[in-house]
Amino acid sequence: MYRPNDEHDAFRAAVREVCEAKVAPRAAEADELAEFPKASYEALRAADFHAPHVPEAYDGVGADALATVIVIEEIARVCASSSLIPAVNKLASLCWINQGSEEIRQAYLPKLASGESMASYCLSEPEAGSDVASMTTKAVADGDDFVINGVKRWISNAGVSDFYTVFAVTDPDARTKGISAFVVEKADAGVSFGAPEKKLGIKGSPTCEVYFDNVRIPASRMIGAPGTGFVTAMKTLDHTRITIAAQALGIAQGALDYAKGYVKERKQFGQPIADFQGLQFMIADMGMKLEAARQLTYAAAAKSQRNDADLTYFGAAAKCFASDVAMEITTDAVQLLGGYGYTKDYPLERMMRDAKITQIYEGTNQVQRIVMARQLLKN
Repeated sequence: MYRPNDEHDAFRAAVREVCEAKVAPRAAEADELAEFPKASYEALRAADFHAPHVPEAYDGVGADALATVIVIEEIARVCASSSLIPAVNKLASLCWINQGSEEIRQAYLPKLASGESMASYCLSEPEAGSDVASMTTKAVADGDDFVINGVKRWISNAGVSDFYTVFAVTDPDARTKGISAFVVEKADAGVSFGAPEKKLGIKGSPTCEVYFDNVRIPASRMIGAPGTGFVTAMKTLDHTRITIAAQALGIAQGALDYAKGYVKERKQFGQPIADFQGLQFMIADMGMKLEAARQLTYAAAAKSQRNDADLTYFGAAAKCFASDVAMEITTDAVQLLGGYGYTKDYPLERMMRDAKITQIYEGTNQVQRIVMARQLLKN
């Protein structure tokens, strides 16, 4: 599929209507108060945009990869923090969909689809960020159970989510082949959370450490076979890096839209500043790079839907390029507003702060370039 079809276009229109009416008015407040936007969540939940990827077999919408990208893009256009609701739900639950047992799918996906619960993804640790194989969280078999001990860091929507996809070492001598994945519930004894991080951006999405202190869970909550956790994590990221590209697209589009409106109204030297060629060059570059990022992201989404062999490359490329473009566009948008862009009276300084994280999480852009280079050299 080269371009979104009519159904995708209708999906976009529906998401945009909800976002402009019920999410955008709360974006600045979520940022200012650094609180999870509950009202925005309920608006997305009522319209079935909180976890659109969940298959219809589990009471979900069954949106394809491109439709999910469009949902995240449109939400991020007005509120990057809120866009992490569908993005993180997909990140955590795609493991269940692709590698989990039917028991796990039946137990958790319908609750995610209804919006009764949210899910988070627990991979990173204080000393294991890009170096996933160095994780120290352990899961020890004990009869029909596993007992988990350790700490996870940088967990999006931690404390708000009810379910957590947790990666832990089950065989310390096997390196990456000794990592397994599990579903842990917030209600499980021994699960607790650190204080929310004080962040530069996406302040409406809480980021906390998650602690596991002798957390006992049934062995049936293991996702896939023992020792397959690392592969599960990496395959999941191949798909979900595209959702971060979508978030970056949305932030950049929101910034460009606002800047275009401003330069057409703001007058200096007796004319709108949009008439000055120097600013027109900036606008042209912003639009060109944004569209290039969108085409790459949509192509990657189509490859995700088909599970193409070159998805690893395209997922990394889309995430890397779109996030770099988002940082550039939001910075230029602030510049176009001059001193006003630097104030909280206008949304662009928030968009600029929000854009930065897209270059960092789900693999830094330096790591993405390593991934791309290895794929190119391998082939």
